Amino acid sequence: MTSSTTLVRRPFEGLIAEHDLVAMRQLIPSATLEAKIAPEFGGGDAVIATILPMNWAAIKRDNGTVMLGMQASVPGNDTSRGLGAALKQALDSEPGTAVTTVKVAEDSPRLQDILVIEENYTVDVHDSFEYWLGAGAERTEQIEQGLEQANEAIMPTAAVGGLPHAYWVDAGPKEHLRWVLDESEDRVIDAVARLHAKRQSGIGEGTRYVGSFRADGLTIPVWDLPKGFGVEGVENEVPEFLKRFEAALSSEEPLTALERRARGGIVAREVTLR
Repeated sequence: MTSSTTLVRRPFEGLIAEHDLVAMRQLIPSATLEAKIAPEFGGGDAVIATILPMNWAAIKRDNGTVMLGMQASVPGNDTSRGLGAALKQALDSEPGTAVTTVKVAEDSPRLQDILVIEENYTVDVHDSFEYWLGAGAERTEQIEQGLEQANEAIMPTAAVGGLPHAYWVDAGPKEHLRWVLDESEDRVIDAVARLHAKRQSGIGEGTRYVGSFRADGLTIPVWDLPKGFGVEGVENEVPEFLKRFEAALSSEEPLTALERRARGGIVAREVTLR
């Protein structure tokens, strides 16, 4: 058991949805994932969301369902324990109560302890924050205005079919593909370097690999896409790109001099998010 002061670099390791939880925390503006509370914590329904109103950590709805905001700031050096503590506080609260201040203790549960996520889970990516309002919730003019303002800040985002844990985003001037990968950071960088040396590291025509960053212990390579490329454009290129990438990833050959130079440039562009 890790203490609340121990730095956990890969906090969601062991959760079946680890890679998508990282995406929900770091990449996706608006999404939800349905889960259950473990029986030892009372059972019941849970909704994991990217973000909640006012960046609350969690809330217990009037119907008893608890919601967790993955992008909330939580204390301590173990994000999983901080979010687990928020979820436990919501469970112990009266319906309608939001968790605005998270209190983490040595025995606070981690998400791995308190959540049950089905193997066939789905991440529902939304173009609004309508999920903030429960069925039958009062919709005053003030609430509508707040919701409209929040919705305007959402960058269009979609999951990419054929690339698990990959997400396309329209960031305004550019579009991007960001892919949360299962492999170790070194193997991912080696694979991209092999392709980069052959000028094959792009997804398709007009696309460009721009680097990668590390978030919650996982590696997320990023590609720039031409304006108008769209998620459909990415999906059209997936079969050929995936074939190239998997071949490069599985190679055990030492990097050539050209590939080593490409690797050096890739590493120099990396960013760490924690």
